[in-house]
Amino acid sequence: MDIREMIAAERTDLAAVLTGLTERQWDSPTLCAGWRVREVVAHTTMPFRYSGGKFLAELARSGMRFNAMSDRCARRDAAALSSADLVDALAVNVHHPWKPPGGGFAGALSHEVIHGLDYTVALGLDRRVPEERLRAVLDSASGTTARRHFGVDLDGVQLRADDLDWSLGSGAPLTGAAQDLLLVLCGRRLPAGRLAGAVHQLTRGKRSVAG
Repeated sequence: MDIREMIAAERTDLAAVLTGLTERQWDSPTLCAGWRVREVVAHTTMPFRYSGGKFLAELARSGMRFNAMSDRCARRDAAALSSADLVDALAVNVHHPWKPPGGGFAGALSHEVIHGLDYTVALGLDRRVPEERLRAVLDSASGTTARRHFGVDLDGVQLRADDLDWSLGSGAPLTGAAQDLLLVLCGRRLPAGRLAGAVHQLTRGKRSVAG
């Protein structure tokens, strides 16, 4: 399976997950601080719903600050679109060629996988990202540039997956499912009980990676 097929497969799987959610779940918080499921899906489908011109106009409105623009648009669109609208925006665009600037299709796959985990993990859903896709995203997230972007410091800590042969770093082991360790690399704060070992030694800023 090439990366374009992996992206399409991940979007297809996530659309199926979202179709089965209750409205209460759509309004539940995710691992993206301040965003419910609605805002996360509004964010991930924004590239499908916005033309290049509209994207640039929204970016200019936010003073060319991408994070501020993303947050404002996600909140606005989450309020304006129904859950069915959001699912449809994903489902009909599984083969959309969008890729983040400078990130290529590897970045597009990471975007889908990581944000999908933001709500499936927060909701306690028993969904496992297929290994081929997960390894591809772990490879991208393991680099120094990606870790610097999320503010994650692995000094003195080794991330060690307990469900597949993967590790990163050296030092006191922090163990868990590979997809949970991916979230650690992305600076997410995980629900309590998902990690073992050096849980409080790896921090993002002043926040522990676990509850």
